[in-house]
This record gives sequence, C-alpha cells and structure tokens, in this order.
Amino acid sequence: MARTFDTIILGAGGAGLMCAGVAVQNGAKVLVIDHAKKPGQKILISGGGRCNFTNSECAPDRFLSANPHFAKSALGRYTAADFVAMVERHGIAYHEKTLGQLFCDGSARQIVDMLMAEAEGAEFAFGAPVEHVDREGEIFRVCYGEEVVEAANLVIATGGPSIPKIGASDFAYHLARQFGLKIVEPRPALVPFTLPGTEALFRDLSGVAAPTIVRVGKAQFAEASLFTHRGLSGPAMLQVSSYWRHGEPVLVDFLPGGFDLLAAKRSAPQKTLHAALSQHLPQRLADALVQRLEFEKPLGEITDQQLQDAQMRLHAWPFLPNGTEGFAKAEVTVGGVSTAELSSKTMEAKRAPGLYFIGEAVDVTGWLGGYNFQWAWSSGWAAGHAVAGAVARAA
Repeated sequence: MARTFDTIILGAGGAGLMCAGVAVQNGAKVLVIDHAKKPGQKILISGGGRCNFTNSECAPDRFLSANPHFAKSALGRYTAADFVAMVERHGIAYHEKTLGQLFCDGSARQIVDMLMAEAEGAEFAFGAPVEHVDREGEIFRVCYGEEVVEAANLVIATGGPSIPKIGASDFAYHLARQFGLKIVEPRPALVPFTLPGTEALFRDLSGVAAPTIVRVGKAQFAEASLFTHRGLSGPAMLQVSSYWRHGEPVLVDFLPGGFDLLAAKRSAPQKTLHAALSQHLPQRLADALVQRLEFEKPLGEITDQQLQDAQMRLHAWPFLPNGTEGFAKAEVTVGGVSTAELSSKTMEAKRAPGLYFIGEAVDVTGWLGGYNFQWAWSSGWAAGHAVAGAVARAA
C-alpha cells in the first residue's frame, strides 16, 4: 500500500531543500527523494568548496529566459538579503569577493547543513532513483525501489543536465513532456569555449590569463579571460557563453584600460609594438598578438593608420569558437521547462495543477557569481509556500 504525503519533492539540491524547508515549516507533510546518497551535491562542489551562495547585487536583468520578466516575482519575494539573513541566523561566517559574490568563510557543507536543519521534519529518501511517475485523478504516484508514495503536490527540483558526473540528467524535461509541458531547447551555459586548429597559436597559451572585456552580440562582461589547452575560459568567457550561439564570433578587448598605441608611438617611437603591449599584457599573450598583427618593427616605423587598425583589432579581437566543452563542464543549463507553462508566483504548471518545477529545471539561468543559487532559493521558497497553502486549503 502506498504511503501518502502532502508534497513529494524530487531532488535534494538547493531548490529542493529550500522548498522542503518552507513547506514543512508551514505545516506540510513532505518527502524528498534523490538518487544521490547525500543532499546538496552541487552546493558542495561550488565556489571551490566554499559555495558562492548568492550575490548582493542580484537583479532580474542578470537572468536569461525566453520570458525575461518571469523571474521577477520569485526574486522579489525572496531576496538575496533574505537568504543572507538565514545564513547569519545559523551563525555561518561569510565574505564578499568581487562583484557582490558572497562565499562561506568555511565550507559549502555549512549551507547544506543549514538547509537540512531548516527542513527538519521532512522525510528524506537518498540513493533512490525514481523509476516511474504517474497521476490518477488529483494524486501523483511516485515509484522508487520497493517504495510507492503518493501526494497531491509534486515538485520537480532535479536540475538540468550540466555536470553529469554528479548524476545530473534531463529527467525534469522528460517528466515535463509526460504532462504535456513545452521545453525551451537546453544548452550548456557558464561553460568554456573550444577553438579550432586554426587558432593553435592561442591554444598554445594555456594557463595565460588577462583582464578583458568580452562581447557576444549585445552581451558584454569585463572580467578575466583564461586561455586553455582547448580554447577560452575564465569568468568573462563563462559569462558570455550563456548568450553565445554556434557560428557567432566572440569579441575580446585586450586593452580594457584604454592604452593608446598612437600615444605610445609619440612618447617612445623606438619601442616595438611587442614592448609596448608587454607593459599591459602577459608576455606570451603579447607575443601571440604581435605575431598575428605582423608588426615586429619599432612603433616609429609603423604608420598611424596601421596603428589605429591594430588598436581597433586589439579592442575587438574576433574568435570563432567551434563549440563549447559541453554539459560535462557547464556550470548550469540555459533553457528547460518553458516559463509560459508555469505560474511565476507559485511555479505551478498551468496545465497540470499540483505539479511544480523549480531551480535549474526551469528556463531561468543566472549569471556567474551566485545568481543561480539565488534562483534556486527564490523559486524553492515560492513553491514551498504554494504547496503549503494548497495543503492548508485542502484541510
């Protein structure tokens, strides 16, 4: 005979744990099921093990979605400040790095322990892959192992396919389609680019990093870029990867500080372009750029027009990636369950009452720097209150 709960949550990551905590604290009987043997797998590996748990500069315009307005409701009702207040209430020390990024002073495990403490009273089933989900009338039935459980509310918090080594999959999309919901085509995001063999000169710069401004279409980010043995990475590259489509160029400004080659020529005409660039860029990068520009002679022997052309190229150096490193190296997923199918207030499916999708499973993707965790907290909070409210109304 099936055991009965008010709410079943599939996925014990950030969004699922937040939802469980809110729901159980508001009177719901909750079961959380996860295929992993322990909760919060993605939390534990994030931020170098210190978890970049939110961003103090969080705003809706820092999220990608087919509907850029969808995230506003949840983000506005459960903010970064609200999550920070929970962190402080649990006595977790934290610090701010660049660009509003907040990290634990200690370990990411503190965040997982906090969320588990908040969800005290919920029942957990770990190491339990879900084998089947169906619905009879208004009741969802979930089968895992030898167990069959039922609930009027089912929350899907199983994430997207990024980082499959920790068990990530497209389970949420299959389930959404099972109930007739549309999916926005998923693709890897916050992921390194790969470069073709024609860019071997730059692939030889593996390990070299430099401050840059990187642009893809209208999106641009002023952060460090890193050359790898396969292509391009670093914060700026990861950020624009979320906006990139195959065939688009990635434009890199290698002189974000505004270094002027004509002024350098006037002040030191005997200097080579290489010597001038080496004052602002790593030596190996300056070598590669000058080799491509083919200006080895002193600045005084290069015409002003040639220097202006070189300056323009250095401010918008085009790379044409042949792809990315895929879901295996992607931190998150762009795309997912279409927001047109969901209530922005409750995260409930409009065509399947009682079914909710939260976190990375949904077509809402944040920038690098704690934004995706904030979406997990905010969407989990919204669904947690919604299911608790549904339970209260049914009582």
